[in-house]
Amino acid sequence: MRYRGMRSDPSPERGEAVPDDKLEVSRRGFLQGAGGAAAGALLIQPDAAAAPKARKSGEQSVTLMVNGESRDVSLEARTTLLDALRIRLEDPLTGTKLVCDRGTCGACTVLLDGDPVCSCLVLAVDAVGHEVTTVEGLAPEGEMNAVQRAMCKHDGMMCGFCTPGITVTLTAFMEAQPAATREEVQAALSGNYCRCGTYPHVFDAALEAGRELQEGK
Repeated sequence: MRYRGMRSDPSPERGEAVPDDKLEVSRRGFLQGAGGAAAGALLIQPDAAAAPKARKSGEQSVTLMVNGESRDVSLEARTTLLDALRIRLEDPLTGTKLVCDRGTCGACTVLLDGDPVCSCLVLAVDAVGHEVTTVEGLAPEGEMNAVQRAMCKHDGMMCGFCTPGITVTLTAFMEAQPAATREEVQAALSGNYCRCGTYPHVFDAALEAGRELQEGK
């Protein structure tokens, strides 16, 4: 047997047989040295109590005015208004839908001081001091508004994911322009996608809601 490894004694000439007793000593010495090194590594590990503590999440408490009510919520600076409404509130408002999360589908539309915005693109902290209206806030007393009634009458929804955003957008637009034409309604809803293809029904509903609003005035 020939051994070409670490030895505690001077190495014999290349090719010379190593006696078994020296081979055993060399192995034992190697293992003892390795064990000592491992023990030393354990001893120099930092104490768990002395290890740096995890950084706090950076949450802060803010107050949002949502559907006419002050709502206290704890959130991070990067939390979107959409996540604050759906997840962070003690009593979440899930009518506002999370779909694309990049401001292209319109399903998360809410009103910020009366103007439609994609809540997935608005930071919650930026909504502090402003009035937020979600789809739930369109019928605070349980009575649907003109747009909601017309949407039901004309079957303006199928799967329903786009419906809250469309309803919120239409409410703001039709209240501002109740005499809008079909083409103007189409332009107003250009940022709201309906993958089920119920656009004709939605447009019919908008025009009927506009007529009702005009009669009411």
